[in-house]
Amino acid sequence: MQTPWARRVEAFAEAADWFVATAGAVGDRWHEPGLGEWDVRSLVGHTSRSLLTVEAYLARPAETVEVGSTAAYYEATREMAAGPEVAERGREAGRALGDRPEVAVRDIAGRVLPVVAACHGTELVTTIAGGMRLADYLPTRTFELVVHTLDLAAALGVPAQPPSVPAAEALALVSELAVAGGAAGPLLRAATGRDQLGPGFSIL
Repeated sequence: MQTPWARRVEAFAEAADWFVATAGAVGDRWHEPGLGEWDVRSLVGHTSRSLLTVEAYLARPAETVEVGSTAAYYEATREMAAGPEVAERGREAGRALGDRPEVAVRDIAGRVLPVVAACHGTELVTTIAGGMRLADYLPTRTFELVVHTLDLAAALGVPAQPPSVPAAEALALVSELAVAGGAAGPLLRAATGRDQLGPGFSIL
């Protein structure tokens, strides 16, 4: 039977592979609109940070657990995620991908995924929100990969169907965040065709 950690590693790897494949479909459209103020290159750069931060945080072990769950990470970083520095980091990450961004993305995934596969999930990493178990942090990166690869697919006008394992993990996190944030009712009514969500609705 697959362990919870093994399934989280599988979800992360499948989400990363899907991102790499979608980035490979960009062609010469790197400067076209991506998401909000980002062009496609910046969107891909931002999404690549879902891989790079795992690598960076593993190199910065934490001494204690300060953020005890995946959902708690989003609660702790809600204000930071809305700051202007997020957009600039995305642009910087896009520029760092160099002349062949699709190759750089593939190389990043090829470097990070084996490192994660060799972990046990009990490792303590220092995130922007504080110390976390890798097993709790990794699903935040899977979620970001899934959501932003959907954004990328939409920008490119290509089919957007995430692999089932990371999709299920991302939706489970949406459910948890909706319940914690008091948005379960509106989300359930919308998902069952009874109502529509208002403009700008988000569980983040």
